[in-house]
This record gives sequence, C-alpha cells and structure tokens, in this order.
Amino acid sequence: MASKVEAGKLEWRINVDNETTKRLVPKSGPSERIFLWLKGLITKTWRIGADDPAKVVHCLKVGLALSLVCIFYYMRPLYDGVGGNAMWAIMTVVVVFESNVGIGNYVDLVYVSPPCTIGATFSKCVNRVVATILAGSLGIAVHWVATQSGEAEIFVIGSSVFLFAFAATYSRFVPSFKSRFDYGAMIFILTFSLVSVGGYRVDKLVDMAQQRVSTIAVGTSICIIITIFICPIWAGTHLHRLIQHNFTKLADSLDGCVAEYFKKRDVSTNENEDETNMKVQGFKCVLNSKGTEEAMANLARWEPAHGSFNFRHPWQQYVKIGAAMRRCAYCLENLSICMNYETETPDQVKKHFREACMKLSAASSKIMRELADILKNTRRSLKMDFLVFDMNSAVQELQETLKTIPIQTNKPEEEEEEVPSAEDRTIPMTLHEVLPVATLVSLLIENAARIQTTVEAVDVLASLADFKQDSKKKTGDNNTKQPPLSS
Repeated sequence: MASKVEAGKLEWRINVDNETTKRLVPKSGPSERIFLWLKGLITKTWRIGADDPAKVVHCLKVGLALSLVCIFYYMRPLYDGVGGNAMWAIMTVVVVFESNVGIGNYVDLVYVSPPCTIGATFSKCVNRVVATILAGSLGIAVHWVATQSGEAEIFVIGSSVFLFAFAATYSRFVPSFKSRFDYGAMIFILTFSLVSVGGYRVDKLVDMAQQRVSTIAVGTSICIIITIFICPIWAGTHLHRLIQHNFTKLADSLDGCVAEYFKKRDVSTNENEDETNMKVQGFKCVLNSKGTEEAMANLARWEPAHGSFNFRHPWQQYVKIGAAMRRCAYCLENLSICMNYETETPDQVKKHFREACMKLSAASSKIMRELADILKNTRRSLKMDFLVFDMNSAVQELQETLKTIPIQTNKPEEEEEEVPSAEDRTIPMTLHEVLPVATLVSLLIENAARIQTTVEAVDVLASLADFKQDSKKKTGDNNTKQPPLSS
C-alpha cells in the first residue's frame, strides 16, 4: 500500500501481487476435485478410442476370448476333460493377444504398427503349440531315461536341462531364427524345465502334459478364430499400404525441397509454411520405418492368403523396396540441409539452374507417384518406361546446364578484347556462388539414379507377385488422393 499527495489531495494505491491473488481464490472441495478428475479421465479415455477405434476393437477381442476360455471353469463336462490345467488356456490368450497397441499410422514421423495383427496371432500360436509339444515330448523322454538311470537320475535331469536351455537360448541370437521363432524358443525353455523338473515329483507326468497341450490348443484356437473373423487386421495389407504411402511422401518431399530452395521469399509465402514443412519432412517417415517394415514382413509370412495376396506372396521383397527407398530418402535429407545453408545463393545463380532442376524434380516425383499407383492397383504400369526416359532426359539437360556455367576467373590484365554484344553478354559467377547449387544438382542426379534402382525393385515384386498388365489408358498426371492409413 502506498500514498501519493497531488494538488492537495491524498491518493491511496493498493498493490496486490500474484501470490496474494492466488491465495484469494477459493479452493474447491474434495468432492468437486474428484468430479473434475473423473471428468478429465473420461474425456481423455474417450478421445483415445475416438482417434483410433482399432484399440477399442482389440480390447473387445481380448475380453471375448477370455470370456470364452472361462467357460471351462463354469461348465462341468469341459472342466472334467481338462482338469485344473484350464488356467494354461487363460495364460495363452493373454500372452497371444499381448502387443504394442499402435494406431497403424504415422505418429511424429514414425509409423506405429496396428494392434494384434493376424500374422502376430498365428506366429505366437504356432510357436506356442509346437514349442509346448516338442518340449513336453523331450521332457517326458528325459524323465524316462532318468528313471532308468538309478542313482544318476538327478544328474541326468540337471544335465539335460542345461544342454537344452543352452541350445535354445543360443538359437535366439541367430538373426534368421530370432525373427520368426524367438517366442517359441522362450516357451520351449519354460515348458521343458517345468516338465523335466516337475516330473521328478509327479507320478502321472504323461496325463499332466496331455492336459496342458489340450488347454493350450483350445486357447490358441479361440485366439485365431476371433482374430480372423472379428475385424481382422492383416499385417501384409498394412505393409503394402505403408510402402505405397512412403512413395507418395518421398515425392511430396522432393517437390517441396526443390520448390522451397528456388522460391522467392516474401510475406505471402509464410501462410502455408507449416504445410510446406510437413511435406519437406516427409522423407523422415521413410527413414524411420525400417524396423516396422522388417517386423511386418516377418509377420505377414505367417498369414494365409487374403485379398490380392497369395499364400506365398513375396513379402521380403517389400523390405528390399524399403531399403531402396531409404537410399533416396538420404539424398532428400541432404537436400533439406542445402535449404539451410548460411551462405545465401545469389538470385542469378538460382535463375540459371531453376528450370532444369524443377524439371528433373517433377520427372522424379512422377515416377515415385506412379510406383505408389502400381502398388495401390497391384498392376504393372504402361507408362513407366516413358517416365524413366523423361527423367534421364532431364538428368542430361541438367548436366548440360551445369557445364555452361560462366565461371569468373582472375586473369592477368591483357590487351583489350572485343566487347561482346548485349545478346551474348552473360554475368560471370564465382565458384563460391555456384558451389551450393552444384551440391544441389549433384544430389538430384544421384537421387535419379537411386530412383531407377527402386523402379527395378518394384518391377521384381510385380514379377514375383504376378501383377497383371494395366489395360487402362491413363491421361494426364495421376493426382488422385491416397486413402488415409487408418482407414
């Protein structure tokens, strides 16, 4: 509180700080705070389900599977058939449906795989059943050998557990084995150890193993039926669409990088700056999708024939296509770095290269969009050879443009030479001015060469998957919008 005397009058002022203001606000009671907390929790939970209904469907699948398995405890005939080992069916359902629940879309430029695909369910079910049967059979055999060994029974069981556990654990370090049978190796170790060690104190070991295999078979059967017939999610379909959309993102990123580099900066260009930046950064989606592509390709190999994909569809070829696309994405990453050079390139240098660079960029992006269209329709393209020819012609034109640069050199003073006419006069450029654009030109040419490798990889996929020849006559550019990943 302060006072001020002005013109014979006494004026009082009261200063209230923020802390005092906060203390003056009345606090809500416990019931109101609990209500607000519950309201926020419900709103957040509802938003998660609304953004991705696949998560809700996955939860419904898990609940339905567990409900069906619990019937074994409530129906007496079924309970007498499997005994108390029905708990293994519940464990099977929980483990099989365990997954990293994603949304099947891009999140922060990273593709998150969808929840509990059919390939993942088949992989875990087959691994679990085969590993359980194999480990149970070996466990019973080891137990029989141990009982015939007399006093060396404990030594035989201990040695067998060590050897099989060592071999199964070591196999999990082999990349080709780990990608498909890692879960089976873990179940083998667990089951073999339980049967071998538990059988030392159990008389009816064969009956126990038979009941355990039966309950696991029931659990896996329920999981497979629910996964296939209730809102199925195919890993192969998502992998196919991921590669397709990555081609579109590479094309948008290439066009965005080149257009952003050669555009004239003014106030009007700042309106769509965020949208342009998202297109330019699209190559990061391709760089970050390697692990997802490999995982989904391994899962797709377990899936039965569906849609336009046969039983032995060449899923591993998608991994090779993704690797070829990432080589193009690395070029685009360097192109984006060229946009942020601290040395500003003069307008006359950009003007000299603008037309040739834009032409090559447009030709390259047309090829990538055509590749995306090939995957979308699963048909060979009739105009791919013409597009590749146009891209190679644009490369040659850009190389010729690079050769015609008027480089300024420091020559000693000589006698006066004939002054060129106004038509033949060109403004010389220094090497320091040309070097940033020359880097851009070399990256565009290298990217064109890598695009040809990608075209060859897609052509191999079309041959292996027996894509039909496209009989439709297309006019103009293919500007049709791609469906969203989450559809």
